[in-house]
Amino acid sequence: MTGPVDSPFPGSDLPGPVDPETPQPPGPEASPEAAAPSELLDLALADLRHRRAALEAEIKELESRRAVLQQELGASFAGQSDAIARRLKGFQDYLVGALQELVIQAESMELVNQPLLVQPSPLDQQAQAAAVASQQAATTVAAAGLFSQDEALIRERLQRFLGQPDFYADPWKLRRTLEPAGAALLEDWFLSQGGRGAQPSSGSRNRNALVAAAAIAVLGELYGERLQTLVLAGEPERLGEWRRGLQDCLGLAREDFGPNSGIVLFERPDALIERADRLEERGELPLIVVDAAEQVVDIPILQFPLWLAFAPGPAELALEDDLL
Repeated sequence: MTGPVDSPFPGSDLPGPVDPETPQPPGPEASPEAAAPSELLDLALADLRHRRAALEAEIKELESRRAVLQQELGASFAGQSDAIARRLKGFQDYLVGALQELVIQAESMELVNQPLLVQPSPLDQQAQAAAVASQQAATTVAAAGLFSQDEALIRERLQRFLGQPDFYADPWKLRRTLEPAGAALLEDWFLSQGGRGAQPSSGSRNRNALVAAAAIAVLGELYGERLQTLVLAGEPERLGEWRRGLQDCLGLAREDFGPNSGIVLFERPDALIERADRLEERGELPLIVVDAAEQVVDIPILQFPLWLAFAPGPAELALEDDLL
């Protein structure tokens, strides 16, 4: 058996014979395992770019939709609400003017039927002329105020109401101080309108309640227990404000507000008119107070001898609309 052949050059670094079955180390060429991370990175970057492009497209679509919505909101709320507000303002002015014209026409109506004379004689003509003159004088007194005979008392009471409040006064007496504007309003209502007519609102329901309470106090001295006040306001909240205001100004209790008491509150005008008719049938005297929020005064109310309607100003109408 022959052993391995020694190198002819001892100590030399030359390699010996190579065995074909011995595994050799890899060379400088790149392997598939080394190329895999680079391909994954490229795929990840491509996926991120695709997602970024999709997000940018979605953002652009949302921005365009936002612009369209803003345009629609501006057209439907800002523009249309302004037009609606102008129309409401014009309608309110029309209603106020119509109410004032209706009151003037109602005050000028002839509610007493004239006697019919067939072929009067000269003496009858003279008597008729005297009756017409007397009726014209009575009409003049009515136009100047049905309370002309009580003018001194009315002026004295209104002047007293301007002084210091009497917090311990008896019930149905005014316990608060009346403002000069309210006293002038009542003086015109008593002595010029004869207790039948509309007056400008004082600007708030509490001030109107104070004016109405002063009128009730004066009428209570003139007519006593025959007088019953009927307040018309279209909503329970408004009626609650009227009840609290009159209760505070006149020193009343809750028992004074009811169907058989001194003050009755109504939401509907038909119920108020029916109640006033029954009072007149019993020989009593109804005083009708109409809240400033009532846009229209029903014509049957104008037939009663005592009624006070508060006519609101534009600012007060706008405030009522906002609260609605």
